[in-house]
Order: sequence, then structure tokens, then C-alpha cells
Amino acid sequence: MMNNMDERRPSKELEGEGTKQAKNKELYRKSPRRWREVKRSHRRSNGQEEAGSDQSFEQHEALEHRQSVTCDEMSESLPKKLDRCRRAHFLHGPYPTTHFGPKACILPNPTSVMHIQDPASQRLMWSKPPVNVLVIRKIRDESLLEPFKELCRFLVQEKRLMVYVEKKVVDDSALTADATFCGIRKQLCTFREGFDDISNCIDLIICLGGDGTLLYASSLFQNSVPPVMAFHLGSLGFLTPFKFESYKSEVEKVFEGNAAIVLRSRLKVKVVKGLCQRSKQLSGPENGPITHQHINPDAGKITLQLQVLNEVVVDRGPSSYLSNVDLFLDGRLITSVQGDGVIVSTPTGSTAYAAAAGASMIHPNVPAIMVTPICPHSLSFRPIVVPAGVELMIMLSPDARNTAWISFDGRKRQEIQHGDSIKITTSCYPVPSLCCHDLVYDWFDSLAQCLHWNIRKKQTHLTDASDSSDTEN
Repeated sequence: MMNNMDERRPSKELEGEGTKQAKNKELYRKSPRRWREVKRSHRRSNGQEEAGSDQSFEQHEALEHRQSVTCDEMSESLPKKLDRCRRAHFLHGPYPTTHFGPKACILPNPTSVMHIQDPASQRLMWSKPPVNVLVIRKIRDESLLEPFKELCRFLVQEKRLMVYVEKKVVDDSALTADATFCGIRKQLCTFREGFDDISNCIDLIICLGGDGTLLYASSLFQNSVPPVMAFHLGSLGFLTPFKFESYKSEVEKVFEGNAAIVLRSRLKVKVVKGLCQRSKQLSGPENGPITHQHINPDAGKITLQLQVLNEVVVDRGPSSYLSNVDLFLDGRLITSVQGDGVIVSTPTGSTAYAAAAGASMIHPNVPAIMVTPICPHSLSFRPIVVPAGVELMIMLSPDARNTAWISFDGRKRQEIQHGDSIKITTSCYPVPSLCCHDLVYDWFDSLAQCLHWNIRKKQTHLTDASDSSDTEN
């Protein structure tokens, strides 16, 4: 009898443990925060959490995280489990990758909240010293020849680095005619856009020119982007905070690491061909205008997929009719845009075409997507800002009189037919742009210097301290 009772005890204990686990599952499903408080109280009662414990607060948080992950796995089996993909998709957009190229990443920060890092703590670090540097020079500008040659000499001779340059830049007649630069020119590695893939071998990008050079650098890397250091040698320079006069000291600071960095979010854009496309309308003898349709052989095919740094612009092109496109958000029709077109931009692009169309200017660190109509035929259609995690889709309205045209950062312009769709969402591959001072000061300095934001003559003070509008006693 004693043996039989002893054999039954483990089964009862197991039943008790099973009941306890079921209660824990139910408690975690209803309130994860309450579940953590209960776990803490159990640890205190068992003597696992004492005032003199050597275990740090960070270790406790890591333990709770591992336990919460375990409970996440346990809750997967519940019939009413949370749709994790949908929640992560909508909250703040896809979590941007923190690795930029083969050697660069962001300094880890344990105080990040909701996957949004404190801007002051966004610092660059190198897992290994950078070796391969891509130098992008603004073409058709002879004033940049000397800065380009000076930078290449510094990187090749003094820093002993491999320098990559676009082939059409190296083949410039002004460089080939310079005998003093011939030795450096032979050591440069060349590539051609659209033919050579350099995305996995570049550690750092240095841009010489204006904002267009940084946009071009972004287009070369459709996945992870290496850190970008942009020198202001162009016309506007809103995205280029560094001055070339002190390029040696600035480059040295970047190579040492711990430099301030801003993550400029990009848009992931897909152009999908529709099932049917409409041809020109012909007048019938009795039934009025007749619309001819033909089956598109590329139906449902993604004909173009790009990472866009500034904006996607849909406009009416050469047609004299209003552009008439439907705007969907996460599969639901939000509104129809009737006007000259619509701009879908990143916070970085909010100071470009969108600003000229009346949109607000947003700091690059804000996770958002801007939708700005171009000359809308409705005075109440104001620019809007939506969360970075949503998916926007733009299609021609069924009753649109003409087609539309689309461009991506001002490039790859093409026509959009009836039935085609443009899907836009936030990319998980931002452009890590190095800051000269910090990401807040640099942005406001660019607003003041480039756009003359809130610049006006100062109000003069009154000689008499008393206000004439005050009532006398």
C-alpha cells in the first residue's frame, strides 16, 4: 500500500504542476504585466530576490525577457492566440536593420523603447576597421575635380584603403589628362551601375556634391546600406552636413567610430501589373464611347521593386485631364485623389517636393509616411501623416479619363495603366547618414541655412519700458 501511494504522489504533483502552468498561461494571456508581478512575488517569497543580491537590474530584465519569450511560445498553442505578424506590421513599421554593410552597426542601446532608439544614443561603431570606401562624385561639375583627387590621394596613400569609383567618373578626360593623378587612378576599383554588384563589399560611402549624390548612393544599395558621409559641395546641401575644408579630421573621426548617425527611413515600392488594361476609347455609332480591354500577359507580376529615399510621385503626366487615383491603406479605400497627382514621401523627403506642395517638415527620426496631394481639386484635402507600418496602395480609379505617371526620387519614370497598382510601405533598410554634430542640431541648422526657416528681421525693443496700452490708475 505504501508503495502504491508513493507511486501515485508523482502523478498528483504532475497534475498540480499542470494546473499551475495552465493558470500561468491564462494569467499571461489576460495580463502579461500582472504575470510578471506574480513571478517577482514568487521569487521574493522563495528568497531568490534579496536586497544584497549580486544580480543586477539588467540581469533581472533579461531573465524576465527570456521568461516572456517562453510564455509567448506557450501561448502559441492557445486557440485565441494573437496575430503577431499583424501587430508588428502596424505598430511602428518593420524594425530597421542595425547593420550597415559588412562592418558597420549601431552601438547597442538597452534603453530603447518600442524599437525606437533615443536619438542622442544613435552612435556608429565598427566591428572591424573599414577597408573598402566608395567615393561618389557629382558629375558634370569641374569644380569637384580637385576635391575628388585630394580625397582619393588621402584614402589611397595615407589611409591605405581600397577606393571604389564609378567607371564614368574615372574615365573623365580631365582625370586621364592629369599625369600627377595617373598612379592613384590605376589603383582605383571601378564599377558600372546596373552591371556590377558592390553591395556586399563597401564599408563606407563618401559623397562629394549635393543632395543628389546621397540619393544616388541610396539607389545603389537596395538592401543594407553602408554608412554615408556627405560633404557639402553642391547647390543646396540639405542632406550634406560636412564641410570639405576639414575633411581629413572628419574622416579620421568616422574611422575611430562612435560618431553620431541618423537613420533615414526609405520606402519599399512595388509596381504590380493588373489583369486587364484599357485602350483608347472609340465612339460607337449607337452606344456612345466603347472601351476596349485586353488581357495583360504580365498580370500580377512585380515589374519593378525599389528602395526610395525621398518620395514616390504619381502625376497626370502630359495629359490635360485631372489625375484620378484611388488611395488604399492596408487594403481599405481611404480616398480618391483628384488633382495634379499625389506625393508619398519619407520624413527625409518632407523637405523636398512635399514641402513645395504644402506639407509639414518632419525630422528624419520620426517613423512615418507622408501623403501630400499636388494641387488637389478640393480645398479640404490637406497633407496627412500615417504610421510607418501601414501599406499604401495607389491605383487608377475605374472612371479615370487618362493614365498616370510615376517616378521614384525623380528617376525611372514610367506610365501606369488601368489595373496596375503601386504598393508602398516602410523599408527595413534605412540609410545611415553620419552627422557633423548631432542629428537634432544638424537638421535645424539645415532648415535655417538651406530653407531660411523662420528667418525674419528682429523686432526692436521699446525705449520706454511702460506699455502705452496699459490703463493708467
